[in-house]
Amino acid sequence: MGALLSKMWFMLFPATEYKIVVVGLDNAGKTTTLYKLHLGEVVTTHPTVGSNVEELVYKNIRFEVWDLGGQDRLRTSWATYYRGTHAVIVVIDSTDRARISIMKDEIFKLLPHEDLQSAVVLIFANKQDLKDAMTPAEITDALSLHSIKNHDWHIQACSALTGEGLYDGLGWIAQRVTGKAPS
Repeated sequence: MGALLSKMWFMLFPATEYKIVVVGLDNAGKTTTLYKLHLGEVVTTHPTVGSNVEELVYKNIRFEVWDLGGQDRLRTSWATYYRGTHAVIVVIDSTDRARISIMKDEIFKLLPHEDLQSAVVLIFANKQDLKDAMTPAEITDALSLHSIKNHDWHIQACSALTGEGLYDGLGWIAQRVTGKAPS
């Protein structure tokens, strides 16, 4: 019965679909983030080889979310997923101080890509539930986010394990890609 009502609702009030790519270094929490948003629970994950794709519905907006593997050898393939992208989510392990400069380099490689010219950028400062996590302000400075002038960007503190901050970030994307505040 619920499935029938859901189908009728979307027939009467069709959702618009937007594409999101999720990038970040290995072990940042990209897949955990995706499945916490998709299923509402933490699932056991393994390093992503290639990609995972899921559809998320948020306030009658459909997001096709591509979670891309973050190992060094896979990062060169990220650009093959960019076509049609409305938003990029960069997941940062807030405790990984040693590799923050690597992620900065990766961000500044992807931003000029022609298929991302109109994409908005959300940085999830993940693992904020851990004691030694960098603050969003520290991450903003380490990634030189204030130097990004051609993209609308936002940094959101979050924890993929607890879900805290994830829907705030998704709401920010929804507002930017639709041009209106979510209801």
